[in-house]
Amino acid sequence: MTPLPLWRRGIAEFVGTGLLVAVVVGSGIAAQRLSTDVGLQLLENSLATALGLGVLIVLLAPVSGAHFNPVVSLADVVLRRRNGLPARELAVYLPAQIAGGIGGAVLAGAMFAAPIAISRTDRADAATFLAEVVATAGLVLLIMGLVRAGRSAAVIACAVGAYIGAAYWFTSSTSFANPAVTIARIFTDTFAGIAPASVLPFLAAQLLGAGVGVLLTVVLFPRTAPAEPSTPAP
Repeated sequence: MTPLPLWRRGIAEFVGTGLLVAVVVGSGIAAQRLSTDVGLQLLENSLATALGLGVLIVLLAPVSGAHFNPVVSLADVVLRRRNGLPARELAVYLPAQIAGGIGGAVLAGAMFAAPIAISRTDRADAATFLAEVVATAGLVLLIMGLVRAGRSAAVIACAVGAYIGAAYWFTSSTSFANPAVTIARIFTDTFAGIAPASVLPFLAAQLLGAGVGVLLTVVLFPRTAPAEPSTPAP
């Protein structure tokens, strides 16, 4: 299939990442306002994120591949070569994802009449650094492994949504696993925020985790299988 024009794919990445962050931040604000128990807030936030991410992947995968994540785009360039994202197109994808994420945080705040403010939630320590390495490695392995196995966008959407929903709970960092989302969450001083001082350690952990995920993909999925046929639309 001939790729769509780059500008159209860039818009899809901007919109998709923006809506993803709006789901993460918006559901975090709603959870904080509706519940007093932190565990229940996390449950509400994780369910909304898992469902929203799956929907966005199904919707926008046919346009841009539905990366919504700089480390996924980088892994796609490294692993897929001729069938993947050309390296030169990262200059469109990465800024679109970061700008879209920031826009999504602002949009979520506006929908809940929450003022834009820099987060004061410190998250970085040795445990969360390790957690982000694990979360990001698992996410990259999951996505690239399923792509190499020829799975459909619908299968990938369900798997990624389920993984992120689970990783909210089995990682101490609540699985940001996405540099664009991490940067965007600076701009909300709410349940979903992250203080600027914690961002660089998170980004470093995510890049390291992406490298681990790429290596595991090469080991476990050495060849790319033909894609599953999609069901024709009625």
